[in-house]
This record gives sequence, structure tokens and C-alpha cells, in this order.
Amino acid sequence: MIHNYDEPVYLISIVSKLLEIHPQTLRQYERENLICPSRSNGRIRLYSERDIDKIKLILRLTRELGVNLAGVDIIMRLKSNVDEMEKEIAELRHKVKRATNAHSVSPDKALVTTRSVYDMIIFEE
Repeated sequence: MIHNYDEPVYLISIVSKLLEIHPQTLRQYERENLICPSRSNGRIRLYSERDIDKIKLILRLTRELGVNLAGVDIIMRLKSNVDEMEKEIAELRHKVKRATNAHSVSPDKALVTTRSVYDMIIFEE
């Protein structure tokens, strides 16, 4: 069965084994507000693929780059802001393109006509 990227399906024990970290580490990340797993009706933590990818990023930053958890928090907030801005820029570009296309004048009604002239140059050796 294939699950949605954001669907919470993994228990803390599975995630800790999968990423080779102690469950207390995951609880610490949650206390530091670095991750926010979903909860079942019985208050059991459930992680999604997105959560796991976030944890992998945290582990990379802390283990490979030596960033402390406060630094990880700042980096993740900045990354989130950049992602939001990139999405907004893409939407604005789409709106500008749509507005430009909507206001274009057909060639037969344009005041300036364009002609294409192609010159062929043949070089001989």
C-alpha cells in the first residue's frame, strides 16, 4: 500500500530503527519544536515521510556539519521562508505571463510590423 507523503503512518520505534537514532532523540527534537509528529487518538506519535525527511535534514546538519539544535532551528526557519518566497515568485511570474499574454495585440492589428529576413552565408574551404 502506497501512502501519501504527508500521511502519518510510522511509529516512533520504526522511525528510530530506520534512522538509527534513539527514540529519546526524536522526543528531544519534538520538545525543541524541530518536528511535530501527528498523534493518534491514543496520543501515540505517528510520523509521515515528510517528518522523516525533516529528521534526516536535522541529522545531517548536526552530525555532518556540526550545527547545534538552535542553529538547526534557525536554518529550518530560513529554509521554510525561502521555500515560501520561491513559491510566491513562481505564482507572480505565472500571473505576469498570463497578464502579458492577455494584453498582447494580434499581429494584424499591431502598429509596428515585423519582418524576418534570413541571409544564408556559405563558407567554402
